[in-house]
Amino acid sequence: MKNKYTLLFLSVLFDIIGMLSFVLPGVGEFSDIIWAPLASYLIYKMYQGTAGKIGGLVTFVDEILPGLDVIPTFTLLWVYTYFIKREK
Repeated sequence: MKNKYTLLFLSVLFDIIGMLSFVLPGVGEFSDIIWAPLASYLIYKMYQGTAGKIGGLVTFVDEILPGLDVIPTFTLLWVYTYFIKREK
């Protein structure tokens, strides 16, 4: 994916999907069992290299553990990729 704004849109969308488990108590935590590996794979494919690998691991842990779904890992990795990493 070359367009950074498309990547930003998808990142925000996937973060919202990850946070939906708070909307459906009980059912939501069960959905994390499916969403955690899928989100990990998506972030790995969206962000190539070491950032994608680390992001995939962090996303998996973030989504699988209860209560951490509010952390927008996709969007944070986008900010890291296009602002923090770029400055170095």
